[in-house]
Amino acid sequence: MPRALSTAARQAIYGAQTAEVFLPLLTIAHPALSPSLYFVSNTQNVTSRGQVYLGWPFEIALPGEFDDQQPVVQLRIGNVDRRILEGIRMLTSPPTVTLEVVLASAPDTVEAGPFALSLRTIGYDALVITGTLTYEDVLNEPAMQYRITPNFFPGAF
Repeated sequence: MPRALSTAARQAIYGAQTAEVFLPLLTIAHPALSPSLYFVSNTQNVTSRGQVYLGWPFEIALPGEFDDQQPVVQLRIGNVDRRILEGIRMLTSPPTVTLEVVLASAPDTVEAGPFALSLRTIGYDALVITGTLTYEDVLNEPAMQYRITPNFFPGAF
């Protein structure tokens, strides 16, 4: 189902030139993180729907579309403050990462998303923290609650 975009977003996408800027918003949530972490890939902070998103350098590499595998999103975030890595290291389970896209001129209108992902793997160096974000793995979930075995279904045998 196609997503309904605002008129300003459609004009920005279809126009030969535009002054509009699409901003990705990133929310990292986990029960051990209080409050959640809010970032925008921008040089300035942005307030969207009453929440202040901290201007922070990050990049998102969107996945390709394949029928036989789960999409995997790559995240690269600037390691300019060691509190980010320290916060991620203290987590005992994967945090939920929510990605949304807004226009800089209308940050309260979500143009794409929210996309809820889980941070599965992490790597880092002195400059960049990289992470692999995945959706819930529904392709490998069992289709039924019980297996057809003599213990559960003796009449079938």
